Amino acid sequence: MVKVKNADEISRLVTKGSYEKKRIFSIVAHIDHGKTTASDYLLRRAGLMREEDAGQLQMTDSDEEEQERGITIFTSVVLLSFTDPRKPDDKEPYILQINDTPGHISFTGEVSRALRGSDGAIILVDALEGVMTQTETNIRLAVGEEYCKPVLFINKVDRLISELKLTPQKTYARIDEITKQVNDLIKKVRPKGSNWSIDFAQNSVAIGSAKHGWGFTYEILKEKGITPITVFEKYNEGDILWLRENLPLDEPILRMVVDHLPDPIKAAKYRIPKIWGGDLNSELGQALVKCDPNGPLYGMITKIFLDPKQGYRPTLIGRVFSGTLDLSEVLYLVNQRVKKRIKRLGVMEITDILDIPQIPAGNLFALYGFICPSGETFIAANAVPKDKEEASLIPSFEKIQYACEAVVSRSIKPKDPQDLAKLGEVVSKWLQADPTAEFRLNKESKEYILSGIDPLQIEILTKRINNQVPIDVGEPIIVYREKVTKKSREFYTKSSNAHNRILLYVEPLDPVAEKLIETGKITDLMNEKERAQILNKEAGWDMKEARRIVDVYKGNALVNGASGLQRFDRIKNDLVSAFRSWTEECILAREPAMGIKAVFTDLTIHEDPRHTQFAQTASMTYSALSLAMLDADPHLYEPIQIIDVKTPQGTESGVISTINKHRGQVIDVIPEGEFVRVKGELPAAELIGIADEIRGTTQGRAFFGYEFKGFEKVPANIEKDLIFEIRKRKGMKEELPNKSSWERFIYKRT
Repeated sequence: MVKVKNADEISRLVTKGSYEKKRIFSIVAHIDHGKTTASDYLLRRAGLMREEDAGQLQMTDSDEEEQERGITIFTSVVLLSFTDPRKPDDKEPYILQINDTPGHISFTGEVSRALRGSDGAIILVDALEGVMTQTETNIRLAVGEEYCKPVLFINKVDRLISELKLTPQKTYARIDEITKQVNDLIKKVRPKGSNWSIDFAQNSVAIGSAKHGWGFTYEILKEKGITPITVFEKYNEGDILWLRENLPLDEPILRMVVDHLPDPIKAAKYRIPKIWGGDLNSELGQALVKCDPNGPLYGMITKIFLDPKQGYRPTLIGRVFSGTLDLSEVLYLVNQRVKKRIKRLGVMEITDILDIPQIPAGNLFALYGFICPSGETFIAANAVPKDKEEASLIPSFEKIQYACEAVVSRSIKPKDPQDLAKLGEVVSKWLQADPTAEFRLNKESKEYILSGIDPLQIEILTKRINNQVPIDVGEPIIVYREKVTKKSREFYTKSSNAHNRILLYVEPLDPVAEKLIETGKITDLMNEKERAQILNKEAGWDMKEARRIVDVYKGNALVNGASGLQRFDRIKNDLVSAFRSWTEECILAREPAMGIKAVFTDLTIHEDPRHTQFAQTASMTYSALSLAMLDADPHLYEPIQIIDVKTPQGTESGVISTINKHRGQVIDVIPEGEFVRVKGELPAAELIGIADEIRGTTQGRAFFGYEFKGFEKVPANIEKDLIFEIRKRKGMKEELPNKSSWERFIYKRT
């Protein structure tokens, strides 16, 4: 347990501190670039760690799995107060609320969620490895998606001096090159109209070594009359302690935060229009833009912390954007449309909650008493309109953008078959904490299919699940997608009892609409009028058609193209359920459908409810969708990853050869000093085991990372064999589907 040493001060600053002194930020970086080691020095400054442990303990990696693997898996939240030594007469400290985030692509969802609750970001880069794939991803997520203003810390400069033995001139050139690369990335994605950039001369770049505990900005060097050459001299003398005592790392980092990152009020003016789609001129909109603690309560859950030491009891972490969250409050969850009561409220200090009865706007919070999905918006329950139509119009925050998709699956089955329901509950809890993973129940095999970003994410999740319900875990498999490439003819089908009929066709969703669904700007929970306006304005849909969307599900849409239907409301839910089941396991190989627009143009429903039960309506819906898909030139699509390898000069040919032989394509080869950067694309199925090959061909000297690009059509020469391979694995017939499976449901007009 972490003992908060200045609890009273933290509590006072959260509830009563001036907004000019508040900073909420995340530390983001590529894996192993040193975020958590750097965070140790901030914890030391907060009094949560002994001097001798800083840089060694990696205290924010509190989970046993993190300690065992030596990587950050879960975002840790820390609050500390900072008295600026440059202002000795200033009596009020700053209150800094910090997210230490993971660097591994498997856990990039944690980064996205932390950034939603932040106003700024410290971009941390390893001086030796330089800008890597995840660095670029983090800059895009932080600056481009969440409008978090950046500063830069270039870490591990000691390696340039001690390992590479670079001269001062070459070291300066290396630092300048990293600064330029980061600046170029920031300028590409920064908010329009802003002049965000980083500059050593303006003290928004710090340089140092988290391992050895020293760092500086230009301002600090000037204050102390030190030149960068002093660092080289101290390393030659072996006097690292001098550097740690005279240039303590926490000082430049904290100065950058207070000087360059915005307070919540400043940030709200430009962040709220980006992350919230409601009416900015409304009472709520104005309160959000002003970060008003006296406005209507409005906030967001950004993280679920399931503590293994507390029986995996969920602690919800989030941010109050308007109003004041009170311990006595009953909350209304906007997306789930349910009311929940708080049992405990405060702020998080790594694994502890520091109890605070009220959390005003512009602060992070922690609470427990219930669980809901990460990304949920909440308001005060007593503010919900009684009219259901009005209640459905309550706006929620924009969907958090993730840099990845679930493309790897493993089957999980309880060792005791009687634990199947319990397993479902446990998995559901973990997936509420991490929405980048997905799962579904295979009713035939009585096993869950758990899908995630990559094998490591699935491995971590299955270990957690196994601690609560003993399970058998299958081998990792790649998740493909099934898409259509043209519009089908209309197909008329009947239910099993021949009393109900549906006429429909399918076609590819237009790319803009597909992107709107993928990014969460169009959802099934939206008010139909609002959804139609977005589709009309951004995708060019006809307003009438856009208002008649029946369902939006995992990149697919079901549209009512009929008129004058009778009894439709009676079977609407069953129709939606059948559509979703069909898209979950489509016809080529029972892989999920993507980018499909299904439009029914006629629907006949029997007047007797006994003849319109789900089994009847599902059979005609399944068959119509399947026949239409067969007619729409369906194909299998595979997930593609961008791979980014930084390797010493002279070893790049082996990297290029490795990418090429795995059905990959080299996109760019960029010389970077002693290194060469090789960028390429290759199918996710080919990534398994490629790390060992790259290490082998470069004698273990290459650094690499990868990022999800999207889905692309499987090459024609392997598509049929791949479909057969997947069907065989799933116990299906090794043949391509044909209309004979559904033609008995075809309705023939007389």
